[in-house]
Order: sequence, then C-alpha cells, then structure tokens
Amino acid sequence: MSHTPPARRLRLGMPRRVFSQVLLMQVTLAAGVAVLATGLFLAPLSKQLDNEAMRRALAIAETTAQDPQIAQGLLSTPPTADGPVQQEAERIRRATHAEYIVVLDRHWVRWSHPTTSQIGHEVSTSPSGALEGKEVMEIDRGTLGRSARGKVPLYDADHHVIGAVSVGIAYDSVRARLISAIPGLLAYAGGALAVGALAAWLISRRVQRQTRDLAFSDISALLAEREAMLHGIREGVVALDRGGRIRLLNDEARRLLGIGDEAVGRTPDEALGAGRTTDVLVGRVTGTDLLTVRGRRVLVANRMPTDDGGAVATLRDRTELEQLGRELDSTRGLIDALRAQDHEHANRMHTLLGLLELEMYDDAVEFVGEVVGDHRVTAEQITEKIHDPLLAALLVGKATVAAERGVALWVSERSRLPDRLVDPRGLVTVVGNLVDNALDAVAGTPHARVEVELRTDGRTVVLRVRDTGPGIPPDQRELVFTEGWSTKRPPAHGKRGIGLSLVRRLAERQGGSATVGTAGGGGAEFTVVLPEALSEPELEPERTASNN
Repeated sequence: MSHTPPARRLRLGMPRRVFSQVLLMQVTLAAGVAVLATGLFLAPLSKQLDNEAMRRALAIAETTAQDPQIAQGLLSTPPTADGPVQQEAERIRRATHAEYIVVLDRHWVRWSHPTTSQIGHEVSTSPSGALEGKEVMEIDRGTLGRSARGKVPLYDADHHVIGAVSVGIAYDSVRARLISAIPGLLAYAGGALAVGALAAWLISRRVQRQTRDLAFSDISALLAEREAMLHGIREGVVALDRGGRIRLLNDEARRLLGIGDEAVGRTPDEALGAGRTTDVLVGRVTGTDLLTVRGRRVLVANRMPTDDGGAVATLRDRTELEQLGRELDSTRGLIDALRAQDHEHANRMHTLLGLLELEMYDDAVEFVGEVVGDHRVTAEQITEKIHDPLLAALLVGKATVAAERGVALWVSERSRLPDRLVDPRGLVTVVGNLVDNALDAVAGTPHARVEVELRTDGRTVVLRVRDTGPGIPPDQRELVFTEGWSTKRPPAHGKRGIGLSLVRRLAERQGGSATVGTAGGGGAEFTVVLPEALSEPELEPERTASNN
C-alpha cells in the first residue's frame, strides 16, 4: 500500500534573505508614510474647505443684509411668495449659487425661502445670535439638510435690528470639492510610493552585496563565531579602520600590548606611543614577520590591508622562543668552550703525565698549582668587585667562554656593585647581551679584549662595556638599537636584532638610557644608566647594653 506524502504547507512570514527582508520593510515603510501623509493632508483640507464655505456663506449674508430693498420690504410688506423680499433674496441666491437665503423678522418668521411653502413659518434653528447683533458661522442641519451657514443681523435705517439673514451653502458641494482633490493626492502619494520603493530596492541591493545575501540569523551566527574565535585564539589581533583608528582588540592583543578597551577608537600613536610596534601597526614599517619589542615581550607582527581601507595586524609572542634560542646559543657556546677545555685539559694531563714519568715532581706540583690558581684568581677577582651572585656567576661563565675563544674579558678595577639590586635578572639580561655582542665583535681580531665596568652613583647603576673591535660608525649608532637591525648573519633558530633593542627597552623602562660611543682603543663602548636600580641600604641595628 503506497502512501502519498502530504502536500507541503505554505509558511507565511518574513523571508529569510536579508535582501527580501530589507526590501519588504522599506516598501512597507514607504507605503505607511504615503498613507499617513495623505491622511494628514486630507484632514486639514476638509477643515479648510468647511471654513471657506462658512466664510462664503457669511459674505453672501452680509451682502444681502446691506441691500436696502430687503430691509424696506421687511418693514412694509407681508411675508408672501411674490413679495419683494422673496424676489430679491431669490435673485441674490441664484447669482451666488447659494443653497438658500432666508430673511426672517424678530419673531423668527421667514420672509424668503427657496421652498415658497415655508414662507410665513418659523425657522427650525434658533437665530438668537444674529438677532442679538452677532455674526454666526456654523455647519448645521436644517430643513434642506446639512449645510455651511452664515447668519448676520438685518438693520433698518436707524441701525436697529429688525431681523436676520441666513445663507446656506450645500455641504455636498464641499464634499464634492474634497473628493475631487483626492485623485490628485493619491497620484502624488503613488508617485512618492514608487520613488520610495525604487530607493528601497537600491538600498536592498547594496545591503545584499555587502552581506553576500546572507540571512540575519546567519549574520548573527557569524558574528558570534567571530567573537568566539577572536577571543579564543592565542594570537593577538588588532583591526584598524580606514582612518587608522583601532576598532577591535582581542584578549591576546590586550595582553601582549598592555592596553585595554580605552584604546578602541584611538590611533596606535595615541594608544601605544611612539615606537616600532606603533610603526608596524600603522604601516610605516612594512614586511612580513616583523620583530618588535613591547615591554619585555618580543613580538612578531604581520599587517594586511582590508578592502574597506583599514587593516588587520596579527601579533605573536616570541619571548619564550627568543629566550630558548638565546639559551641554545649559550649552550652551544658552552659546548664549544667545554670541547676546547677538553682538548686543553687533555694537553695539560699529558704534560703532567710527562713530568711525572720524568720524575720531575716539583715541576709537576708547580704546574698544577698554576693551572688551578689561574681559575681561582679570575673567580675571586670578579666576586670581590661584584657582590650580586647572579651577576658574578654570569661574568665568571662569560670569562671562561671568552678565554676559550681567545678573548680577554676583564672586570674594571673601578667596578663596585653591592648586593642590593632591585631587578637583578634585568641587569643580567643587559650585561649578558652587551658582553655577547662585544665577544662577537672582537672574535678573530688580534689582541682581542672586552672590559666590563659596573659602578654605582648613589642608587644609580652605570654599566660600561668596551671592546677592541672595529667599532660602530656614527651614522649607525642609533640603528643598532632598532628591532630587527643587525650586521651579523641570523642564527639557525630565528632573526637577530633583538638583544640591543631589549637592552634599551629595559633601561628606558627604569627611566634610564642606553647609548653607544667610541672606546679608547677605537672599539665600541656601550653605556647603560639605570636610575633607582639599587635599594636603600639596611641600617645595622644598634647594639644596646642591658643594665642588670
């Protein structure tokens, strides 16, 4: 037994496409505005026509009341169908196309009327206002139906009220004028509706192109997914509008740049200040995988323009990777040094073994003492001048590596550094970078020498690292502190040009400075000044004798 599937029911409601929804809403809005405008125009038009009809009736009544034959006939003749009052009133009525002209005395008795059978009878509506000397305009219903009326008093030669004149204009004529105006209004309304529909169609087409004909629900879902993706990825995203202002920051960008929501709507120059990071975001520095330093972080930035004239920049944190790379470089240097020491140690052991085989015991003892003493003297000389353990250990290690590379590393006799550093790790980074650069600069040169001077001036620490290398030309002395700039070939793990930039950033973060000049022997001399780098010395408690 086969079953026929039921017919799909038609679903009435809003269409899903943005184009159709916008077009429908715009056309509905245009139609509503046209209908509302037509209604708002018809209402005052009706009142205006009523007012014009009442004023016209009042003007005819005033003209009739000023006719001397009307007043004279009212005083001298009876109210008859062929009397002078009826004849004169009918003449004026036919000339003015009024519906009726009624002349009445003070007893409300008609002396004229379009229907002659009504002459001699009382009027159906009160003429008290006109009999009291007032002019009256109204729209009312009488024996001839609804009409626009004007009533004025009728005076004799002595200006005494002897009656009244009431003039009516058929209300159907007013309505006819109103109805005759409606087609023109509807034509204008139809034209406005057509223009509105065309504008709605053009707007909808533009919206369709910009939204790629997606439904509002799809757009909402895309926005929700974008928010979740932007704030969920571990890469900083900064979006700029066509004016160069920040319009979007995800959570990672806020963390890497150290800024918050207050930066949105501002330019990178205003939010971040001057620097390479700002130059990269704005587009003054172009390229791919651009290195920049923000605070203590080493960032890799890329910038891509967008179709609307803005740009999107991405930021990746390479601080840990850079540290690992430097540690790898240090480890490789240490391995090379150990390998050289192994060869040197083997040579010394062979020398010692030869002295022992030749039974030159005194010479063997003296040889061992000299080898051990050299290392002990170097470590003692450094620790006597540098009391901070981390920095002293760093210099001892660097001295060993320098010796194996054929470079003499000296700590100046003027060096004095107490164990009161506020940020010892930061100073270790500064000294390590400067010594590494100096060792690289003098490598392979005759009489290679590197001198480190660390002294204090109150709470300020002044560091100088001098070398006997080729030096730095004056036109490049500021470039060496720029991120990504280096005269050396990049290592295997990444790019160079970070160390000296990080040195300057660390110095400036503490309110200090980092500069480079020429050493006495023609090499380079780096000077770093770190204000407030030492803590206040602790006062020794006074010893007081106890009295028993």
